[in-house]
Amino acid sequence: MASLTTTPFQKSLVSTIVITCLAGLSATAVAETDDGVERITVTTQKRVQAIQDVPVTVSAFNGEMLEQLGIVDLDVLSEITPGLIIQEQSPNNPGFVIRGITSDSGSSQASPRVSVYYNGTDISRSRGSYFELFDIERVEVVKGPQATLFGTAASVGALSVTTRKPQEDFEAGITAGLGNYSARNVQGYITGGQPTVQGRLAFTYRERAGYIENIAANQPDLNGIERFGIRPSLRFTPSDDLTIDLVYNYEKNSDSGTSFKSRRFAPTGGDTSPYSFVEASGSPVAAGVFGKDDLGIDRTVKDLNLTLNWDINDQWQLTSISAKRRFDSLEVFDADGTQAWFLEFAEDATGKQFSQELRLAYSGQKLNGFVGVSYFDEDGNQRVPFSTEESIFLNCMGMLPSGVPCINADGSVTILTPILTEGAFDVLPYQGYFQNFGEHSAYSAFFDLSYALTHRLELTAGLRYVREDKTSRYASNFGNSVLAGVPLLPVASTDDEIFSADGRFSSWLPRFNALYRLNDNLNFYATVSKGRRSEVVDVGSVHSAAGVVPRVDIIPAETVWNYELGLKGSTASNRLRYAVSAFYQDYSNFQVTLQDDAGNFYVDNAGNANNIGVEAELKAAITPDLEWFANLAWIDAKIDENSSNGDLAGNRFRLQPEYTLGTGLLYGHDLNRHYRMTGSLLYTFRSDIFFEEDNAPVAGFNISQAAVQQTSLRLGLENSQHNWAITLFANNLFNKEYLVDAGNTGAAFGYPSFIAGPPRMVGLELRKTFM
Repeated sequence: MASLTTTPFQKSLVSTIVITCLAGLSATAVAETDDGVERITVTTQKRVQAIQDVPVTVSAFNGEMLEQLGIVDLDVLSEITPGLIIQEQSPNNPGFVIRGITSDSGSSQASPRVSVYYNGTDISRSRGSYFELFDIERVEVVKGPQATLFGTAASVGALSVTTRKPQEDFEAGITAGLGNYSARNVQGYITGGQPTVQGRLAFTYRERAGYIENIAANQPDLNGIERFGIRPSLRFTPSDDLTIDLVYNYEKNSDSGTSFKSRRFAPTGGDTSPYSFVEASGSPVAAGVFGKDDLGIDRTVKDLNLTLNWDINDQWQLTSISAKRRFDSLEVFDADGTQAWFLEFAEDATGKQFSQELRLAYSGQKLNGFVGVSYFDEDGNQRVPFSTEESIFLNCMGMLPSGVPCINADGSVTILTPILTEGAFDVLPYQGYFQNFGEHSAYSAFFDLSYALTHRLELTAGLRYVREDKTSRYASNFGNSVLAGVPLLPVASTDDEIFSADGRFSSWLPRFNALYRLNDNLNFYATVSKGRRSEVVDVGSVHSAAGVVPRVDIIPAETVWNYELGLKGSTASNRLRYAVSAFYQDYSNFQVTLQDDAGNFYVDNAGNANNIGVEAELKAAITPDLEWFANLAWIDAKIDENSSNGDLAGNRFRLQPEYTLGTGLLYGHDLNRHYRMTGSLLYTFRSDIFFEEDNAPVAGFNISQAAVQQTSLRLGLENSQHNWAITLFANNLFNKEYLVDAGNTGAAFGYPSFIAGPPRMVGLELRKTFM
């Protein structure tokens, strides 16, 4: 793995920031030309603003830039956004990390930390938050607590994605591609209408064979994808003052299984490298236990959004956003990562939500802002079935004095059931499940106002009050093992009885911002804001003298105060645009997701934590044909070194590298009247990371990833006369090996598993537009 030493990179980071700031401060006024970088407008503060006039750290990208870089996966947004990491084990299990804080819990009882917004609606629940990036208008990534702007889930920030809307003029386009690993893709759209009604239909389909070979019989290669999405939308404009958008989104994911690979035992004829072939056979009784007989994902998402914007007059606008969303996701996985029928799990998660927001905005010469109310209701559950063969489980866990290995040198699995039962049984299937349910209703009232005290100084204050009603429930069923006489997993089985507990919580979440215009091209801002991850009503079960009884823990709310300073600016010619910010975050009752000995994930209080960092973004027009962009971040995110924080004291946050860098080139050159050459180059660097807050090896294996560098390249030829384009691309150009995740469910049993990232992917795409 490639790596960089800390000291040179840190010097480079500081030098770049200093040079960038000096470039803006010393810029002289010149006439603006068409050679500058594109001016970006955002709606972060619920009104259209130039990005440098927003007193918040925000990164923004339009759909054209995403297409030019070939970004169709959420996790690739990390490569162009400082302070953002998106980990994608599968569409069922994405992790969103902003400034070191991870939001990826699958529990229906826990709240997310990062707001994921889709067309103005909160869809942050982990198992329902993944979606395909197709036909996108813009992406905004907002850092720091943003409760007044993006709701209570934005305790550390928000990712907001807006899709393209219908237009009156007819336009259509289709893109088709082929690549290695039998990759095929097709995306398209058609739009048009008349003055009062316009429509748009967009779709995507992608498939690719798995890049990790699976030699187990009747099982697919792993880490393959098959994803389909379709999005019809209508826009009604009965008058110049009223716009109504109705958007329906349907997505279906049928990816093959995730490549959990053991480092303790090799597949038959193989080795323990995460990047070589596996022998993941799953459970022989998978269909009966899991509802699916092969490893992989079966996930469906349905989303309906109705947005109304009414310009009451020149100053007042009323916005209503009504939305429903439902997801149903079943993922079957081999948690031990071996050929043994040992730790076979599935996750069957469902969720449905409804939300309604009303917002009244005012736009004046000095005063701008909005007031509003919102209602959010969700109902979800997460069921985790388990299957094993009893003698294999007991032997692999070292609970039998057999003296024979779990898996033999030739790859065969030791099954001791006939010996232990004197031939009464050949195998002893064992199964059980645990399940959590969560019902969550939130009622909010909020305002956010900005006032220009002078033409240079603008102050902003916002406040959200939220009241939450939560109900958590839990059930499990683990019978006694024939061989052991007790349940194989240390779970106090409720025998299908559902235990329940309720809670009601409330909070006030403020933000304060100051923006000072140093000159026409350079702004300074300061921010103080509070974020909160709400209390968790954690319900489980325990043994007592009266039998199995409910266990109810109220995990205190995690709160964070964010303090931030920043500069945003550009040269007078707009040939260079830049932003730099420094932040400090102070956490109380920091919540971490841990695993118990049964592999069940739960939320616990890790005490206090702090987070300090610097982020910077640059974009420069080198020539009329060539643009350069870069983003870099230094984030030192740790749990406080305090003895009250136990074994986690001083540990780094999971998934967060200390240093990240993303830089690239965008190229476009007219060869003649009709032909244009295009290209893009993207290079990324991430320093080492830990995959768990424990920061410690499991069974002697490091649950971490060394520094990683990757490069992606695209080269294309366009014809403007006939509106077609052809593009060659290569992602992970130099075929770097790296891990997406490590530890996982198997780590709770002493069998950590490792997930390999994608190797080099190459392909060819053709695009045709009709107008």
